[in-house]
Amino acid sequence: QVQLVESGGGLVQAGGSLRLSCAASGRTFSSYPMGWFRQAPGNEREFVAAISRSGGSTYYAESVKGRFTISRDNAKNTVYLQMNSLKPEDTAVYYCAKNWIRRNSDIVTTTRREYDSWGQGTQVTVPS
Repeated sequence: QVQLVESGGGLVQAGGSLRLSCAASGRTFSSYPMGWFRQAPGNEREFVAAISRSGGSTYYAESVKGRFTISRDNAKNTVYLQMNSLKPEDTAVYYCAKNWIRRNSDIVTTTRREYDSWGQGTQVTVPS
């Protein structure tokens, strides 16, 4: 069973950067594609970025493309989200999750129902 713990959130001015981390327990982390999602107050949880098992394939929401970078270190059981040029509309709680349906697959998807093992989330606030 994979358990996930996010960290690295905080308050940052517009145009600034943050690096989120998601540490996974268990020995099967490298078997799963991983994803980052976010949820702002009153909104649905939305897809942000995903990465394949090896890290060779990534996919981003249009709203973050060119500003955010997802990466992973399977030796450290950790997935990262580097966020640059932050905007007030990036304010949300950020969650990582594993794609349980795509275990041992290199397919990267954006479908929220394919993900589970959600962590507690980490708050990112970018004041306007």
